[in-house]
Amino acid sequence: MTSLVDPPLETVARPAPVSDGPLRFLLDYHTVNTVRSLAEVSRAAGTVWADALTRAGTPFDVATRGLRWWTAMLDRQAPNWHLDNEIVLSTPFAHLRDFTRDEHRTGRDAGVVPTLVLPPQAGHSSTVVDFSPRQSQLSVIQAAGLTRLYVLEWRPATRATRDITITDYLEVIDRSVRQIGGRANIIGDCQGGWLAAIYAALHPDRVHTLTLAGAPIDFHAGDSVIAASTIALTRAFGLAPYRALVGLGGGNMPGRAVLGNFIHIQPHSELSRQLQLLENIEDPAHLERYHHFEDWFKYTQDIPGAFYLWLVEHLFWRNQLISGALVVDGRRADLAAVTCPLFLLAGSTDHITPPPQVFAAADAVSTPREQITLRTAQGGHLGLFMGRDALAQDWPPMLEEIHRLSIP
Repeated sequence: MTSLVDPPLETVARPAPVSDGPLRFLLDYHTVNTVRSLAEVSRAAGTVWADALTRAGTPFDVATRGLRWWTAMLDRQAPNWHLDNEIVLSTPFAHLRDFTRDEHRTGRDAGVVPTLVLPPQAGHSSTVVDFSPRQSQLSVIQAAGLTRLYVLEWRPATRATRDITITDYLEVIDRSVRQIGGRANIIGDCQGGWLAAIYAALHPDRVHTLTLAGAPIDFHAGDSVIAASTIALTRAFGLAPYRALVGLGGGNMPGRAVLGNFIHIQPHSELSRQLQLLENIEDPAHLERYHHFEDWFKYTQDIPGAFYLWLVEHLFWRNQLISGALVVDGRRADLAAVTCPLFLLAGSTDHITPPPQVFAAADAVSTPREQITLRTAQGGHLGLFMGRDALAQDWPPMLEEIHRLSIP
């Protein structure tokens, strides 16, 4: 069955590597995407015509099916959490949610080292880590025995929170770790991963184990359209384009702009998802999967402008986290300070964070090599956090090892 998250790639030429030059890479990349988009439209058109001939329906039937398709594409609901939880710490830009079940608050489970999950923060809801009742990263974490479970939910930016900084984010992580026991297993997904890595570098004594999934640590490694675009733009204009976007957002980075960028990176995926909907408009299971994804993907939230501009300058552009030059509030965030067990998960076809960006952490930390786990999941970026295969095959072995290290 075709995934709604990671549609298969067509057999076409791949773009030249970024090492040949960011502009050459971007030109080749978008040329390849154009070919893929045209191929997807051609494939879907053939399927729809064949289906229409097979059904031999009336024009009214065809119109009704088209209306159902259009209605389904427009039907949106706010994403939500599926597992029971309660907010135990709240700030204007983040909630700490406690997913610990009552039966795990006493007895042997009470002694398990708590786990704190830092979700992605790229213009979407943090509920991606609890994507659906059947595709939940949090459920997999609980099933592995890490029952004292917490999540930092990133709230949408407002005019009141547009000046929130990296310091504020690191402070709310530290407050959360202190509140749940003073030391925690930290799991960081994508942007939550580099945030977790910076926190671990500044507070190594508070991190029991560190897990980074699809997290860019060396932002310039591998072949990434985001890295190539940032390098090309900043070489020509510095931060001016990014400041302009934040200005247009009233001091925040608009979530709709981030969404538009993601769609622009892989337009054939958007086309494929909508055309597959038309092909499967009468399949309830497909409709359910479609709505789960679209409700999360298309429901955007803004990012605090000051924080966004900081990360573009210091991480996307200057790549200071991996170089060791990153300084936060007068303190050097040196990954060499990290000595805890390290678990790294990358997607084999991840176009957002290619594996070299994630695995660069292994050479930057001081963790003994035998305590570093590198794992590559089959699939792309979002599949790492919500894909059935990654949740069933790649997360459980790592989480079981973290649990072994976390029991009294």
